[in-house]
Amino acid sequence: MSANNIPRRWTEPEIFECIIKNTPLISIDLIVKNKEGKILLGKRKNRPAQGYYFVPGGRIFKNETIEEAFRNISKNELGLDLDIKNAKFLGVYQHFYEDNFFGDDFGTHYVVLAYEVEISDLLELPEEQHDEYLWLTPEEILKNSKVHQYTKNYF
Repeated sequence: MSANNIPRRWTEPEIFECIIKNTPLISIDLIVKNKEGKILLGKRKNRPAQGYYFVPGGRIFKNETIEEAFRNISKNELGLDLDIKNAKFLGVYQHFYEDNFFGDDFGTHYVVLAYEVEISDLLELPEEQHDEYLWLTPEEILKNSKVHQYTKNYF
């Protein structure tokens, strides 16, 4: 349950399209490090940034606290139940895309809260948003043309 005991739920597609067209979305990106200092990236299946490697993340839902969103996003994107208290806040970022989840008729604007977390093991990563994963050093991220610039900006 979310704030005020309102359940987290997906918005109807027609409403979500209108929201994307007219307002910024608020999201959380997870900069996931392992013990070797490598960063987890997934190749995005969906627009925007489709086909690029990107850090895991997701949007904050209406009536969902930042803490609840962090936990839900870590479950959905990593299969882990992470607490925001164990994360390092890196700052607020803005992402502007020329396309959106539904197509390329209009762009998407995200206001992103970036958090760094260190993990020891990931057994199975969800494949709903990403179809392949890589662990790269920050130097490798900066040199890789398949990594999206917004991910590079974290380094």
